[in-house]
Amino acid sequence: MKHAARTVIVTGASAGIGRAIADRFAQAGDRVGLIARDEVALEAVQRELLASGAKAVEWEAVDVSDAAAVFAAVDRLERRLGFIDIWINDAMETVFSTVADIDPAEFRRVTEVTYLGFVYGTMAALKSMRPRRRGRIIQIGSALAYRGIPLQAAYCGAKHAMRGFTNSLRAELLHERSPVTVSVVELPAVNTPQFDWARAHMPRGPRPMGVPVEPEVVADAVFRVAEGSSREYWLGLQTILTILGNSVVPAYLDRYFARKAVAGQQTSTPLPAGREDNLDHPVTALHRTRGSFSVGSSLHALLVEGELARAACVGAGAAIFFAAGAAAAGRWRRTPR
Repeated sequence: MKHAARTVIVTGASAGIGRAIADRFAQAGDRVGLIARDEVALEAVQRELLASGAKAVEWEAVDVSDAAAVFAAVDRLERRLGFIDIWINDAMETVFSTVADIDPAEFRRVTEVTYLGFVYGTMAALKSMRPRRRGRIIQIGSALAYRGIPLQAAYCGAKHAMRGFTNSLRAELLHERSPVTVSVVELPAVNTPQFDWARAHMPRGPRPMGVPVEPEVVADAVFRVAEGSSREYWLGLQTILTILGNSVVPAYLDRYFARKAVAGQQTSTPLPAGREDNLDHPVTALHRTRGSFSVGSSLHALLVEGELARAACVGAGAAIFFAAGAAAAGRWRRTPR
């Protein structure tokens, strides 16, 4: 069913997941505001979306780690597009490195973009939504918000922090009986350009661990989440197993990722000397929706509500224990005395 046009703001919209999300909402007839650092890339996305039939696409080139710049950009976007209905936080940075080898300034930069960028974006959205008592905020999360892995401590820490921040905010909105809603979409590995431009301190080039999904899969899921009301959504079996597994057997996952995740996040190609990265400035030439790992990637992924997945896990566990107990009782009754 076709909906009335909404104003949708997407951070990190110049490439990867953010770019795919912007395209998905634009093709549905929504007015889309794009936020990212690279002016040239944003102009390219705007042209691409308008050429494919989008009604209204505007952009603001700002760094999401600059709170004042984000607030000012939102004021300008609202004047051109209208009040915000949906805000989607997606902008991120990462550095592939052990904790021993990462520089403190690099760690800070990842945290400022991947965590504080979400905080500032959420604050900007609330300034628009709370007085009007309407709106939906969607945080693009990760299975790594529950389970840290080697070589991505800065990113994992930022995603863990984002989840705690969002839980606090959600409780505050419920306390004041606000109709504004907040949801997190926890993702598996995704084939985005981040693996081509992320800074790395390791012998070989970065790659997604396991089988990644394509950014368009995430975009479709986020579009569905925009119509939903649950607090959290998990995309893909990989995400479901990681989150539930970390709840039940975290020590096992410590050992599993210690064995698998270092080599699993590196290609067989040595990391070239002087490789350009996007930590401090954009790499305009690499801005696109998909990364370099489409071979073997997935165009489908299961989307489930986090609460339902947890309830199903508890129910299945209870059924197993009940069955085991019934079998043991049966053997006890049949044992001669």
